[in-house]
Formats: sequence, structure tokens, C-alpha cells
Amino acid sequence: MNIEELREYCLSRPGATEDFPFDETTLAFKVGGKIFALTSLDAQPLTVNLKCDPEWAVTLREQFSEVQPGYHMNKKHWNTVVLEGNVKISDVKAWVDHSYDLVLRSLPKATRQSVQLQV
Repeated sequence: MNIEELREYCLSRPGATEDFPFDETTLAFKVGGKIFALTSLDAQPLTVNLKCDPEWAVTLREQFSEVQPGYHMNKKHWNTVVLEGNVKISDVKAWVDHSYDLVLRSLPKATRQSVQLQV
């Protein structure tokens, strides 16, 4: 998966937005103003930080060498996924969806409902 595919998929989630909250190379994808995916445009290899259920995060790290504890993130709740490797695009999309869903569920009810109306 390359940066264009990642960007297109993240932005296809209902209510998803993008911005550069930290610097000109760190791209954040948000729902309801909260980050669900974070990537650096100049990282080699390309990686993405995704929120993850803590138990599943450990399982993924054990199953995939491309999945590591979240770089510069809370390592209990975030994984860093190396996108240049043996990980299937379908797996990355499922992990993006999981991250998006976790963040969406954490939003206030009114914000969640507003996002869900965009479907």
C-alpha cells in the first residue's frame, strides 16, 4: 500500500478529515476531531500508526513482523504498521477500520450521530 492508497482509504471513512497538526510532513486522519491514523510523508519505509484494542494489538505484533508498538504513541493502544512488506492491503484496511471504529465509539453521542448521518 502506498501513501495515495492509504490516504484515499482513510478519507473514504464517513466524516474522515485530514490535516497536518504537528508539522508539514505528519499527516493525521481524524473523525470527530480525533486521530485514527497518523503517517509521516517522509518515512522510509512508509508506516502508519493505528489505534488498536490492547489485547488485539499484542496478538498482531506477535503475528506480523510489520506490526510494532506505536512509535511516539501510547504503546498499549497504538500500533505502527510498516506498509512495505508482507502485510496484505486487505489487512491494513481492516486495521484502519478497527482504529476508525474505536475512535468513533469514543466520541460524544451527538458527534457520533452527526458522523453516522454522513453515511
